[in-house]
Amino acid sequence: MSSPHPPHRRPALALLGLLLSGAPAAYAQQPAPAAPDTLVTGRFVEAGFEQLARSVESQTPYRFYFDPASVETLCVNVAAERQPLPVLLDAVLIRAGLHYAIDRQRRVFVTAGQPIRLGLPPGFFRDTTAAPSLSEDDDPLAGLNRARPVRRATDRVYDIGLGQPRPASGKATLAGHLRDARSGEPVVGATVYTEQPSAGTATDEFGYYALTLPLGRHTVLVRGIGLKDSRRTVVLHADGKLEIETEEDVTALREVVIEAEKDKNVSGLQMGLERLDIKTIRQVPTAFGEADLLRVVLTLPGVKSVGESSTGLNVRGGAVDQNLILFNDAVVYNPAHLFGFFSAFNPDMLKSVELYKSAIPAKYGGRLSSVLDIVTREGNNKKFGASGGIGPLTGRLTVEGPILKDRASFIISGRSSYSDWLLRRLPVKSFRESSASFNDLSAHLSWELDAKNSVYATGYLSQDQFRLASDTTFRYQNRTASLKWKHIFTNKLYAVATANYSGYQYRIRSEQNAVNASELGYQLAQGGGQLDFSYFLSQRHTLEFGASSTRYRVQPGSLQPRGTESLIRPEVLAREQGQESALYVSDRLELGPRLSVAVGLRYSLYQALGPQAVRRYLAGVPRSEATVLDTVQYGRGRVLATYHGPEYRLSARYALTTGSSLKASYNRTRQYISLLTNTAAVSPTDVWKLSDAHLRPQLGDQVALGYYHNFQRNTVETSVEVYYKWLRDVLDYKSGASLLLNRNLETDVVNAQGRAYGVELLVKKLTGKLNGWLSYSYSRALLRVPPAVATDMVNGGRWYPSNFDKPHDATLAGNYRVNRRFSASLNVTYSTGRPITLPLAQYYLGNSLRVYYSDRNAYRVPDYFRADVGLNIEGNHKVRKLAHGYWTLGVYNLTGRRNPYSVYFKAENGRINGYQLSIFARPIPNLTYNFKF
Repeated sequence: MSSPHPPHRRPALALLGLLLSGAPAAYAQQPAPAAPDTLVTGRFVEAGFEQLARSVESQTPYRFYFDPASVETLCVNVAAERQPLPVLLDAVLIRAGLHYAIDRQRRVFVTAGQPIRLGLPPGFFRDTTAAPSLSEDDDPLAGLNRARPVRRATDRVYDIGLGQPRPASGKATLAGHLRDARSGEPVVGATVYTEQPSAGTATDEFGYYALTLPLGRHTVLVRGIGLKDSRRTVVLHADGKLEIETEEDVTALREVVIEAEKDKNVSGLQMGLERLDIKTIRQVPTAFGEADLLRVVLTLPGVKSVGESSTGLNVRGGAVDQNLILFNDAVVYNPAHLFGFFSAFNPDMLKSVELYKSAIPAKYGGRLSSVLDIVTREGNNKKFGASGGIGPLTGRLTVEGPILKDRASFIISGRSSYSDWLLRRLPVKSFRESSASFNDLSAHLSWELDAKNSVYATGYLSQDQFRLASDTTFRYQNRTASLKWKHIFTNKLYAVATANYSGYQYRIRSEQNAVNASELGYQLAQGGGQLDFSYFLSQRHTLEFGASSTRYRVQPGSLQPRGTESLIRPEVLAREQGQESALYVSDRLELGPRLSVAVGLRYSLYQALGPQAVRRYLAGVPRSEATVLDTVQYGRGRVLATYHGPEYRLSARYALTTGSSLKASYNRTRQYISLLTNTAAVSPTDVWKLSDAHLRPQLGDQVALGYYHNFQRNTVETSVEVYYKWLRDVLDYKSGASLLLNRNLETDVVNAQGRAYGVELLVKKLTGKLNGWLSYSYSRALLRVPPAVATDMVNGGRWYPSNFDKPHDATLAGNYRVNRRFSASLNVTYSTGRPITLPLAQYYLGNSLRVYYSDRNAYRVPDYFRADVGLNIEGNHKVRKLAHGYWTLGVYNLTGRRNPYSVYFKAENGRINGYQLSIFARPIPNLTYNFKF
């Protein structure tokens, strides 16, 4: 009898045991001559054996029985035109060291090792006349197709590379992907390793791993916080693949996870790196209840902002524009919504975040201070689902599911605000007459074309609009897109080709007075590509190399009249263009059991391109209208300035013990685009300026040294890092500088020198009912304008604090899990007040009243302190439910402290009065409901 359903994926070992026990010395039974309906036609290129089996079953009466593990690495390349099945199987299986047998019921049994015997040899019984005969009705295999023997994956033995040529080196590379068993999404940052011999690696952003091991039998272990520990037993014959699915460990719900490996901070070579698992940062309380990526990043050591509601990051004394923020490898220029109250990233869309503060990998470039690499989820490729949340100001919805099960998936996520209802209920009239709103949409598509090729596409769009107590309406928009193609050449070598686009624009419209009605606009767009190679030379030797190129197009500003009555004169600044390209190579070496080093070199080249008119000024005097020599006109595409140079990357780790290590690093970076702003916080009216003939690119060097130690079996991590940075050609501004619609910006800016130094301490407890982290930073960020031109000097050429110099910063982020359904969170932060320039006196000069100001940034606003609390309430954990949901209840600024956002001054009745502006001057309660289908 034939199988009613082909059991390709059912283990066949129980079946084989019954066959062998019933006929221990039987002879191979030859199949009957091929009938016309058993001839096979098909063409198979780089196909799996299961694909061939399904094709044969669809056109013939044959049914296949085999252990999927035995054919997992078999690659089929064969063509057949009405061929008997044995001819096809001979061509496919014999070279792979596999055996097959076909019985009278046209059942095909495929085995590795011992071949199947379907009958008894002649003379097996002494009296051959008494030998039993097996009829079709007495078939001992009847009904076995309905049996479902249960075997755990850890009990299987996987033959890897069976039938392939044996490597002369005696070693082979085992590679594959680590995926979530429920959703099929890649698992990033988990450890795949063996104990004997000691070898291990971490999965990359695609969940890919590669281990080079001696030939023979090995136990491969998988470990990661939030994952159930699992193992696979393999017999390594040659290079091959092992795809691993792992399950989530739900015994510790909603714990804070910063590192995916328990000892990665000690054993890993990278320093100055913080990892965040987006699925578990929801317990950090925020102003309006929604999980906020950038708010959590601000709790990490060495990361600051200038004040309340600002999502601009100042990392280790760097300016806001010195951070490279990537969303699936596309640059995001304004990462904030609603004046900084919300980050631009929907939390339901995100999977992982990596923040590099030092030892920046050579593949990244273009910024001086840090890289914030944000990776989205790929979507569930096994079943459809939805999730979302409803809060006091925003609502969000995410839908995901398979396009082709186990091969292609999508995820789409949208978010919108409805904050006007709250503004209309405020007691201040100017607020009631204001409006504010935003929305964003993210989408990602993942498609595994075959075993060696995968495609990933991501799109992102966000829009903001607000009007505060005036007729002026602000609108700004982010747009990004990226397309990736990953190709695996061998287990040791793969490449990722990426094309990306990023755009940012804003519009400021004023129409209350018809005579002065106008619209101010700005646009920035960049597009480019990158090709990255990863080559695993050996377990102790990994090489990465690649190239990238980016074209910038900037419309620095335009002013247009609104309406027929407007008397505003149109003004449009000339467009700017630039091309940035780079080559890089890096190598990671393990020089012994204690010492590892990574060396890298990135060479970047930037060209400022026409069309553009460039002024030439007298040397040795300030640039102004009075010092212009002439103007040189550059045509379209002509190079008007070129900057280039090497960027060095070096890091080392020395293991003191199994639980402690020392690390050191040095890196040089170059930045060819800068943010022009004369406000402390990021503003929608800020503009990005390309380097040109007058504005040189910024250059930074950083050295860092760190000590890392783990306690209590790697459940408590501690680290101390010290650093020093040198900065050159940092943009600063002359007093009274005008940045908007300035055709000759070089006359209002100066090139400053910078230095930043500090120490960072971090204690993290990642497991248990009480978990979280405590961080403290002492850091300084100073600037100085060299006395090359006396009139351009600031503070007499002396060092002065930058706008974001805040020496002391401490944060406690804690979470206490009461039980599976309840957890409480606490977030406490303190920092030194930011610098400020104060008016000190009034005086008359030429019958005009003037104000005398202090040296730049000579004073500080009051210190900052805030405490937030939150309570997460899970629904019941029944498996069969329409939706699983939980509530988040919190209070932001629990103590109601009036933290100053800014201090400003007004001339009133002949006096200058100072005022302090606070964004949140009282406790802000919030309640959010989150759900998942």
